[in-house]
Amino acid sequence: TEPPPEPARFGWAQGVMIRCMLNIWGVILYLRLPWITAQAGIGLTWIIILVSSSITGITGLSTSAIATNGKVKGGGTYFLISRSLGPELGGSIGLIFAFANAVAVAMHTVGFAETVQALMQERDVSMVDKLNDIRIIGVITVTCLLAISMAGMEWESKAQVLFFFVIMVSFASYIVGTIIPATPEKQAKGFFSYRADIFAENFVPGWRGLEGSFFGMFSIFFPSATGILAGANISGDLKDPNVAIPRGTMLAIFWTTISYLIISATIGSCVLRDASGYINDTVSSLSGECLGVGCNYGWNFTECMTNKTCPFGLSNYYQSMSLVSAFAPLISAGIFGATLSSALACLVSAPKVFQCLCKDKLYPGIGFFGKGYGKNNEPLRSYLLAYIIAICFILIAELNTIAPIISNFFLCSYALINFSCFHASITNSPGWRPTFRFYSKWLSLLGAVVSVIIMFLLTWWAALIAIGIVIFLLGYVLYKKPDVNWGSSMQASSYNMALSQCVGLNQVEDHIKNYRPQCLVLSGPPCMRPSLVDFISTFTKNHSLMICANVITGGPSPGSVDSAKISTHLKWLDKRRIKSFYHTVVADDLHVGVQMLLQSTGLGRMKPNVLVMGFKKNWRKAQPNNIENYIGILHDAFDLQYGACVLRMKEGLDISRTMQLLNTEFIHGCSSFLDPEELMATSQPTTVFQTRQGKKTIDVYWLSDDGGLTLLLPYLLTRKKRWGRCKVRVFVGGEAQKVEDQKQELKALISRFRLGFQDVQVLPDINGKPQSEHIKRFEDLIAPYRVSSVQKDGQEADETTKDFSWMVSDEEMETFRAKSLRQIRLNEVIQDYSRDAALIIVTMPVGRRGACPSSLYMAWLEIVSRDLRPPVLLVRGNQENVLTMYCQ
Repeated sequence: TEPPPEPARFGWAQGVMIRCMLNIWGVILYLRLPWITAQAGIGLTWIIILVSSSITGITGLSTSAIATNGKVKGGGTYFLISRSLGPELGGSIGLIFAFANAVAVAMHTVGFAETVQALMQERDVSMVDKLNDIRIIGVITVTCLLAISMAGMEWESKAQVLFFFVIMVSFASYIVGTIIPATPEKQAKGFFSYRADIFAENFVPGWRGLEGSFFGMFSIFFPSATGILAGANISGDLKDPNVAIPRGTMLAIFWTTISYLIISATIGSCVLRDASGYINDTVSSLSGECLGVGCNYGWNFTECMTNKTCPFGLSNYYQSMSLVSAFAPLISAGIFGATLSSALACLVSAPKVFQCLCKDKLYPGIGFFGKGYGKNNEPLRSYLLAYIIAICFILIAELNTIAPIISNFFLCSYALINFSCFHASITNSPGWRPTFRFYSKWLSLLGAVVSVIIMFLLTWWAALIAIGIVIFLLGYVLYKKPDVNWGSSMQASSYNMALSQCVGLNQVEDHIKNYRPQCLVLSGPPCMRPSLVDFISTFTKNHSLMICANVITGGPSPGSVDSAKISTHLKWLDKRRIKSFYHTVVADDLHVGVQMLLQSTGLGRMKPNVLVMGFKKNWRKAQPNNIENYIGILHDAFDLQYGACVLRMKEGLDISRTMQLLNTEFIHGCSSFLDPEELMATSQPTTVFQTRQGKKTIDVYWLSDDGGLTLLLPYLLTRKKRWGRCKVRVFVGGEAQKVEDQKQELKALISRFRLGFQDVQVLPDINGKPQSEHIKRFEDLIAPYRVSSVQKDGQEADETTKDFSWMVSDEEMETFRAKSLRQIRLNEVIQDYSRDAALIIVTMPVGRRGACPSSLYMAWLEIVSRDLRPPVLLVRGNQENVLTMYCQ
């Protein structure tokens, strides 16, 4: 098979410079620049031209810097902004920029059609009427331009070269015309060739009409300086965009600026502001006072100047360049070339930008238009869409309203390109290394600010509409969060801000008023314990730190942890709308891994202060060393000044086995079990904590002063909509004789803490003796771990059991008997009061490390939370106060 043909690629001259120059030159150059010169004078007109070119020049420098910071593909302006500022701003600008170019095709085509219709009217030729003639000519013209565009970039480029040649010939005709001595007919219309006193007269302003002001003239001229992105918009068709875009764009701005300055100065030196056009208005043939510079050359235009009825002169006759030109039809040809070349450039730019936007799939329903055809990957569908949009606006033929919006869309693009360059520079990202060095971040910022100011100077309502559309499209992309990563400067800025804020927190001492429960959640892979993750996220989301931690035991080395799995778990959290970090460590066993997490997780003051874990439901079937490790984790948390929370649910927390059974695949009669972690990462199971809890209760059993964490957590829960209608009930132990006093005292305390809990109940029977059958059940629970024949630290201890710290001796049973009975009794009380609660929060019992056997401690946790239908959260603070009644 033959290799596919190489697509046509263009260099900096044909691909960028000529294209930009043709797009910058337009009808304003021929029909409005002489009039602006008459209004503002040559001096201020030069200032207007230079200010406009400075803004476009700054934008050109910013474009050049961005274009040389890596390989540029197709998509032009959209590609540059989106890859620099990210998909949010890039997508919104890409869509409106493509639309603006499509409508600009209609604008330039209507400008051409109006000129043709005016020439037809001069010769009394008409097809239907003035408006419909413009429509017919416009539709035929844009159809021809579409045919040229769809024929391929080679034909389009050849047409642009032809238009460039026509415009250069019209310029030559004009320059020659300024040198040729003026005929009496031209003198009667105000043309006298170069004259010093005409230059002096026209150098100063001569404001007239409602638009007669500096900003009025600036707003009319500035659109003629735009069009500098025409070359960048076909970046995918350039041989070397990194060289072509900077060189071609900057040279185009330079040469067009020179042309504007020359035409303004030359026509202001040759043509009067006012002239009658009558061959008999000479000084010799008219009597009376003679006003104006024309008197110096034998012409008296006093009457029409006084009556303000002069039909000719720079201030009155828009076709002054045709008057000056050596051959007037060449100026008309130049107008045709300028309008058609601009229309053709926009007709090519819109589909090229839109094609790149379609391929990125930032917005729904536009992917159909992104398909490319042929060796140049031409977006034929996008060409047809741009053609249809242009036809619609040509048929409307009322572009005076839409034109300011289009100008503001282009200015939005300029502002964002300048801001992109500034933002990329100010973030000091190591990836910002443009080979084009002749730019300044502060100049780019100035260009961005001035572009926005000009938007409001041109048309304030159109500026508001343009900005409103950008914000709407920006909000949509922010909401949808497309799965793209282009290494934008926004990411670099986010990193810089986060780093700066984290470092800044080091200088701020912790204060009780700013305490937040920052949770280290031992979730394993988050998808395996969704209830645990959902519950903690309920009160940490948007308020405090949450880190889901996974300890991998007996697996790979730390350097070989699968980053793809980490990314999968983060996506699972994001899809579930849980704002949490995910951290994985590799260790020999769970206890060692959690020790590593407790000591190293976090950054500066952004570190966890509460350890959250699930209840070990199968502890009686587990190896004793697993129980030892589990209880050791709680002791480590307390030793390292962490609070601790243990969540227990009747159905359990780990759903991996359940999901694996549900998703068993039967192949040829044999069941094939999938990896539970991979299976779970693709599902989003529903949990009880994702639903509204209604008018249930949150029952808090506050049995010990742990700093207030046990009271703070239910308060944080009730601030959320799902738990907002729940009533918090606080239960405390007390004496039968002082129930009311203790109740009022506790209510007053909670009121001073501003928690809003009104239901406080004192339980005098909480310290009573539990029922015998419940005591018997507890003894049966601990029986497998008893050492009844010997004392553990006695001389007669058996050597095989001496080092088993999980075993419980008779002496230890007697020592902790009162505490054990208290836990049994507490479970009975909870069964009586909280059977229908939405959540039960209980102060966690504590056993000292080395004094209380791990199996006995585990039995306490078991017996307190046993046979309870609602979820149970065992909480113990680290004795650090988390509530205050003071304002400082």
